[in-house]
This record gives sequence, structure tokens and C-alpha cells, in this order.
Amino acid sequence: MAFWKFTALRLGLVALFFAACVWLGLGLVLSAIVGAILAWCVTYLFFRDMRDAAARTVQQRFHGNNPRTTNRVERDDAGAEDSLLDKHPDVQINSDRRPRSES
Repeated sequence: MAFWKFTALRLGLVALFFAACVWLGLGLVLSAIVGAILAWCVTYLFFRDMRDAAARTVQQRFHGNNPRTTNRVERDDAGAEDSLLDKHPDVQINSDRRPRSES
């Protein structure tokens, strides 16, 4: 949640600075560049705690010790494999291997 709050803050500041620069007549491209740079500077200088919380959120999400998340299709496939093994225990399932290409 901290990541999304920080992202919304930064995007809001970009939009605010962009609109101010366009109003001042800097042009669209220069306004976009100036807006992005000013938003980065403001969030870097004045929102350190929020930036650090967002960084921790991203780090926790991509850290190697977290359990792997699965989607519905992967869970359905695992359930189908388990039910097949329950009915036919002599069947071997090698889902980690790629199928051999026939040449």
C-alpha cells in the first residue's frame, strides 16, 4: 500500500508541476521534463519516510525468501496432477521438464 501511495503522490506532483509549466508557457515537452524532475526533487527531499516505506514494500515483494505466489491456473493444474496421482499412483508427472521436440 505504501508503494501505491507514494506513486500517487509523485504522479500528482508531476501533474501539478506540468500544469504550472504549461500555464507559464514552457511548451508540452519541456513542461513534462520539468514536471518530472521537480516531482522527483520534492519527493526526494520532503517525503523520505514515505519513499523508504515504498522501497521496503518493493523489496519484500521481490526478495527471494518470500513464498512463491501462484495464480488460479497453476493451482488448478496442481490439483489435477494430485487427483491423477491419487487415482493412478504408478503414473509419473515430470512437469518441471520441457517436452522433447520431435525432430
